[in-house]
Amino acid sequence: MARFSRSDFTLESFRRQLANVDALPQLCVLGLVSGVITGAVMVAFRLLLEAGAALYMTDGDPEAFESMAPWLRSLLPMVAVTIVGLLLYRQKPAARKLGVGHVIERLTYHQGRFPLRNWLNQWWVGVVVVLGGLSAGREGPAIHLGAAAASGLGQQIRLPNNSLRVLVACGTAAAISASFNTPIAGVIFAMEVVMMEYTLMSFMPVILASTMGALVAQLVYGNEPAFRIPEVALGSLVNLPWIVVTGLVIGLLAGLFIHISRSERVQAWPLWVRLGLVGIATGAVAWWFPQVQGIGYDSVAAALNNQLEIKVLVALMIAKLLLTALTVAGGVPIGIIGPLLVVGAATGALFGLLGAWLWPDKAANPGIYAMLGMAAMMGAVLQAPLAALMALLELTHTPSIMLPGMLAVVVACLTSRQLTGCEGFFISSVRYGLHPLQQPLMQALSRVSVPAVMERKLVRTARMITPDQARFLLETNPVWLVIERSSEEKPVLALKAAELARWLLEHDEALQGKEPPEDELIDLLEIPGQRLELAPIGLQATLSEAFLKLQDNALGALYVVHGHSPKQRRISGIITRDAIERYYHYTDPRRAEARDTDKRKQDSSH
Repeated sequence: MARFSRSDFTLESFRRQLANVDALPQLCVLGLVSGVITGAVMVAFRLLLEAGAALYMTDGDPEAFESMAPWLRSLLPMVAVTIVGLLLYRQKPAARKLGVGHVIERLTYHQGRFPLRNWLNQWWVGVVVVLGGLSAGREGPAIHLGAAAASGLGQQIRLPNNSLRVLVACGTAAAISASFNTPIAGVIFAMEVVMMEYTLMSFMPVILASTMGALVAQLVYGNEPAFRIPEVALGSLVNLPWIVVTGLVIGLLAGLFIHISRSERVQAWPLWVRLGLVGIATGAVAWWFPQVQGIGYDSVAAALNNQLEIKVLVALMIAKLLLTALTVAGGVPIGIIGPLLVVGAATGALFGLLGAWLWPDKAANPGIYAMLGMAAMMGAVLQAPLAALMALLELTHTPSIMLPGMLAVVVACLTSRQLTGCEGFFISSVRYGLHPLQQPLMQALSRVSVPAVMERKLVRTARMITPDQARFLLETNPVWLVIERSSEEKPVLALKAAELARWLLEHDEALQGKEPPEDELIDLLEIPGQRLELAPIGLQATLSEAFLKLQDNALGALYVVHGHSPKQRRISGIITRDAIERYYHYTDPRRAEARDTDKRKQDSSH
């Protein structure tokens, strides 16, 4: 029976276990805790929205723009962009990065570490843009707040960076789950859009986080589905060609949205022009069609139940799409998924009504097409078909919709990618082309921290030592000797301990039993052997960070620094290129054995 010591349950032991690729139990614990934290943050954000809405909206409903006077709801967008311009754009550019794009950027280039200022800005900006009547969703702020809160937990207890990446995914999934009561969609969104990979080690903690996030939200808001829809069925298979046409049009609209939102021409305009245009355009449309304001979930529910007029559906399909894209291009940080669901539902409902006019006896209920439009638009813009399908299932609670849903989503995704050249909204927002998170080698190296592969058997020594001191150093059987230099400007060097041992043997043989000089010193920079120039790297770093740092040809290896204050810092190990290569190079044991056998036969024949 395995015996455990008290040291097995310390925080230091927990960190050390998380550095390995197989730390599944530890990651699951983090998933549970981060899910609870993120769920609480999401409840706080929704309560903040409701508290702000209670000041001037009917029944404190953040969606109740229709009940407001036309002049007031048209004035709100100008007030919102003014507040954003005065308070957000007076800060440094780095502090103005918010939302899902910021989450992916921090995960890609900063190992999942989030600045506190951006997190604080996201709270008030998320409230202002939604309650200010702009075409904005709450899921972008939710994902940023959740991912940063979960990552902050890991940063506070100084966890290795590979586990911070999983915590970001946990926070993202729990945020989506708590915001929409869609735990499965939260998991798929986190893996497909943010992490851009599917691995068992990430899946299980993310599932637990999403579950806990949903449970926390359900304790406050109940377990009701986001939208109530009547029982409907696809009916005749004649609808399938029309669904393909619907997906094709939605894919084109998705491409239009991405191209406008990424328009360099609009982004080159002065800030006051961009913000003013967003406020004026939104206010002008809102005078006649207040449904384009805010998140628009009430409009989605109405579209699913065939309760919207055709002119309102057209306004949601065209005006809300253009206003949302213009708001993004204008530099206002908003969530886009909520508005995209509205645009998709309106487009689908319009095609459903058109199909009912063309084939009165065969056409499916327009509500079916509204559901399909939601998923198709989300999947096409994000290039995340599986996340869109799971959102469709959990938002509507209609399993029969999945078959036509798969057809609509795939057609829309292919159209957006192939005909309009769009590779996904959030991938485009970080870097065009192959995203770093999509590179298999970097993904594999990001799952492990340097303590898992570093060489720990080392001793630190001065450059000049006596033979007796050299023998004392070798008593512990170190692999490396870290040579301390006379000044900090000179690079730290490492010498294989075997080189010193060989020199001592040759030295003793050369003496032939004679006593060595009393003042004899060994210069570790002069004895034969290869010396590696070292650079420091933190104990929390991942192998991907070490790999990128070793791309500098002057460096031979890295020494791993442990401790935070200068007086407490110590060298914990050395990591070389060979150690990293041994990690990601797989060798079939049978082939390796056969190769060794062949080599022994060749040696014996010679």
